[in-house]
Amino acid sequence: MIHSNGSPDFEPAARALKALLPGVTDDRLAAPTPCQSWAVGELLDHLMGLTLAFRTAAEKGPDPAPNGPGDPSADRLDPQWRSRLPVQLDELVAAWRGSAAWTGETAVGGVMLPAEIMGVVALNELVVHGWDLASATGQPYDIDDQTLDTVHRLVSQQASSDGTPGLFGPSITQPADAPLLDRVLGLTGRSREWTP
Repeated sequence: MIHSNGSPDFEPAARALKALLPGVTDDRLAAPTPCQSWAVGELLDHLMGLTLAFRTAAEKGPDPAPNGPGDPSADRLDPQWRSRLPVQLDELVAAWRGSAAWTGETAVGGVMLPAEIMGVVALNELVVHGWDLASATGQPYDIDDQTLDTVHRLVSQQASSDGTPGLFGPSITQPADAPLLDRVLGLTGRSREWTP
């Protein structure tokens, strides 16, 4: 979905992620995820942090983690994450709806980027980590092609066979006719074949 101002809409990706949360039971928090060395609890802590950081970036507020995001920790995961994360996702969607969010420069985790790129980075985080969470908890993941197309354009420029430290693992080549989600995952170092 694209807004009238030409910017991507975060709502479909946020909705897909929110749909997974009721299926994440406490006994799954220690389960492995496709993110190397992160269990589900760490992934959720990362999602809590990134939804706040990228909302602040849209609002051009001060970078909440100027020295980098730090390693996510299941021990730091907000005990109210089930109620807080959907609210933070809604706030993130709303923040990137304004055309001002996509102008100028903004910072997340000590990295300054043009806002129009930062917004797509944020969308990519939602899409890829949504898939991570779905895979780790054995749930289906449904994301629209327009969102995937936006993210694919970003990751196809940034991915490399060596990986991008802090962003992506080494890319996994997918056939040109593979589904768009598979190609996005491959470029971020993930495979649809992953199992816990």
